[in-house]
Amino acid sequence: MRGFRWLVGTDRRVLVLALARMVGAAGNSFLIVVLPLYIGSGIVDIDGLVGRSVGVGAATITVTEPLLIGLVLSLFGFLNSLSQPFTGRISDRASARKPFILAGIVTLGTGSGLYIVATEYWMLVTLRAVQGFGAALIVPSTVALINEYAGEAADRGGNFGVYNTFRLIGFGVGPAVAGLVVEAGPYTVGSVTLSGFEAAFAIACAGAYLSFVLVALFVTDTEEPSADADTDLSIQMRGTDRLLDPVFTLGLATIAMGICISLFATLQTEINLRLDQQPVWFGLQFGAVTIANVMLQVPVGTAADRYGRRPFLLAGFVILIPSTVLQGIVTDPVVMTAVRFGQGIAVALVFAPSLALAGDLAKKGASGSTLSILTMGFGFGVAVGPLASGILVSFGFLVPFVAGSVLAAIALVGVLTQVEETLPDEVTEPAVSD
Repeated sequence: MRGFRWLVGTDRRVLVLALARMVGAAGNSFLIVVLPLYIGSGIVDIDGLVGRSVGVGAATITVTEPLLIGLVLSLFGFLNSLSQPFTGRISDRASARKPFILAGIVTLGTGSGLYIVATEYWMLVTLRAVQGFGAALIVPSTVALINEYAGEAADRGGNFGVYNTFRLIGFGVGPAVAGLVVEAGPYTVGSVTLSGFEAAFAIACAGAYLSFVLVALFVTDTEEPSADADTDLSIQMRGTDRLLDPVFTLGLATIAMGICISLFATLQTEINLRLDQQPVWFGLQFGAVTIANVMLQVPVGTAADRYGRRPFLLAGFVILIPSTVLQGIVTDPVVMTAVRFGQGIAVALVFAPSLALAGDLAKKGASGSTLSILTMGFGFGVAVGPLASGILVSFGFLVPFVAGSVLAAIALVGVLTQVEETLPDEVTEPAVSD
């Protein structure tokens, strides 16, 4: 039990909210593996789309199955990320988070269940778009609550570490199990027979509604004031003593990180063929990033509370560069798993410290809008990654991963030059006061 001492003393509300997000994330992350398999299974009619040319002149591209998969996976992230500044600011103005979280969970869960009857490509696109908006209701409000639950700045990194650990356990379990659920079908439940795909969609739906119950029963809003949450939806880009605002810089760096880790998702078929591996291996490799995060989120978050945020951010981006490009080079399933694990270490070094730093700088009542810059950046990056890899892979398998590593290098320079250290005990206006 020594390894779980970090649970003792953690705010019970943080633990409950983290557990609820773990359950919901497990169900939703099923779709990352299941939807590409579903589209490629022949159940969804894409014959009239594959092979078409789209664009004008030199910008014309040919529609392929990976491109269609990338569009479905990316659409969720685009609508999720682009909506977050609005939903985050609205929750700030309302001085309420819980109603937004519950509404988002219902939207996600219902969408997952409706995939069972979606046999046309446009249906998948519509459902994924609706789910993207549902996620936008959840994410800013959730991280704002985690930030507000911190009684002082020195607790902030640890809170985000605990929350991210549970959330990522769910997110990692989903892809690792999804392939097995699909392959083991059909299933007979009484007089009802479910295919592997139907069972996976049902599990995703059930996970969402279970998280709804947990949030409804055990999560409470804080009494955070809304006075500083004005109606201006613009994002501050210029810094006071340097070119870029530090939170905006972290948002841009988070976009790069999201792109790097999601380039892998669209290329399931190509990677399995290249490495001569079964789909179960792909699920393990996809989940390796999350496993590393689960192991390191709490220690990194706690250490960032003690030693500062910036050293961890810089180390994370230094590791992200080679761990991204190597995914386009290795040809062994075990080595690919190890490389993905290394990429997960990089993400763990960035995630909690960046959220904690943004929380340090957030004004009272503005946690949702401030932290939404980072969550929007990550969601936008995760959305761009699959679409970018679906397009760039046509120029060579290595190309998407080289492009990702270049973005990681640019992010490293941005953090090095535009983000200054803010130790928790140096924050003059913490986001929450007792």
